[in-house]
Amino acid sequence: MNPRPVLLALALPLLLCGGAAAQTPRPHEPLNPGKMLDLINMTMVHDVISPPAAARYYAYSMLGAYSIVAAHSKSLPPPQRLAKSFTTDLRLDTVRAAYDYQVAACYSMLETARLLLPSGETLAEDEASFLQELARQGTPPAVLSQSVRVGKLAAAAIINFSKADNYGKLSALKRYSPVRAEGNWYPTPPAYLEAVEPNWQTIRPLVIDSASAFRPALPCAFSKDTASAFYHQARAVYRVGKQLTEEQVQIAQFWDCNPFAVNTAGHMAIGFKKISPGGHWMNIAALVARQQKVGFAKTVYVLCAEGITLMDAFISTWDMKYATNRIRPETYINKYLDVKWQPFLQTPPFPEYTSGHAVVSNASAEVLTYLLGDKIAYVDDTEIPFGSGQRSFTSFRQAAQEASVSRFYGGIHYTDSIESGNEQGRKIGRYIVGKILVPSGPAKVGKSQAVLNQQGAAH
Repeated sequence: MNPRPVLLALALPLLLCGGAAAQTPRPHEPLNPGKMLDLINMTMVHDVISPPAAARYYAYSMLGAYSIVAAHSKSLPPPQRLAKSFTTDLRLDTVRAAYDYQVAACYSMLETARLLLPSGETLAEDEASFLQELARQGTPPAVLSQSVRVGKLAAAAIINFSKADNYGKLSALKRYSPVRAEGNWYPTPPAYLEAVEPNWQTIRPLVIDSASAFRPALPCAFSKDTASAFYHQARAVYRVGKQLTEEQVQIAQFWDCNPFAVNTAGHMAIGFKKISPGGHWMNIAALVARQQKVGFAKTVYVLCAEGITLMDAFISTWDMKYATNRIRPETYINKYLDVKWQPFLQTPPFPEYTSGHAVVSNASAEVLTYLLGDKIAYVDDTEIPFGSGQRSFTSFRQAAQEASVSRFYGGIHYTDSIESGNEQGRKIGRYIVGKILVPSGPAKVGKSQAVLNQQGAAH
């Protein structure tokens, strides 16, 4: 590896600090933020973090790192623009000695996750290993020490900011009790787990105005009438589930992303852990950013924008899920069509409408298309650690379309939930692009993409 000096510490914008840190050269290649993401992912998998909560953790873990990076790049929007309520000063003006902003940003990701996650303390070992490797590569101890200080300042600021999003109040809200009534959601086999985060609509969004801002049209009305639209939707799920092709099976498995599935054998129940849907899209963002060689600063920008998108998209779809409280196909089909029928995928423990996969995948696709480009071909191998193989895509939007329909093949969503979720997600993604990512005027992927690619190469 040829040493390549890189200017690491520039004068900080007055927006975030009042002084300038000393400059220090980097004796090694730029760091890979995706490696920090991998460590955070595995901690979340261990903790069985629910999909909406995982999105929240991703957003905050990336926001601190982005705040450090943005302080060193005038071409990137300030963090206050990416999160509308974020007015926190990282106190970078107190740092006078030389530090490495890439090290500080990576450390901030781990430190924020360490402070937020239930088993976050396990990340302390990863932090130590990260610093030891940098020391082995020749990073001066004083620079490492100051970089850790900056990372901790950012993490502390983010933790303080996160305390005002109402997450801490969830446990005090009224307990959710499912109602056994026609058309209503009710826990499903084999584990009959309690509803996941029924009060998530109370969480403060980072970009959208409110949880209900992007509510789609109401789903078609529940009916047992064999001539009704609802019955035909349920029957469509039933039929496809009984004659899945090999390709449909692979698609359903690849996008399963169920943080905790339970398989039973006699009196034994075995739990299987996987990454969340948001985690899958975070990995896609990191994968393609690395493939496109956009550089450290833009990679952190992409991961932060994606994390924020996931958080708001989950708030939006969870609001609609509990507002409609719609019955799952498995419950309907077992009661009115075939008592022995089982979906290919295990039904997740929350109401059906709208499809969370559809919403978050399409929102992600819009944001990543703007930041990294349209018709970007890539091979998604990020699910291999979870036993789901790999698949090739020609664009983020194609991947989002496949992620959406996978829930129909899996037997856990009706078609109108997927179609409405697709539109809901696209609207959220486009809103985020126009609100926080476009420098000025309407979003134009072609022109703005060229500008963003230049920025990524420069940083």
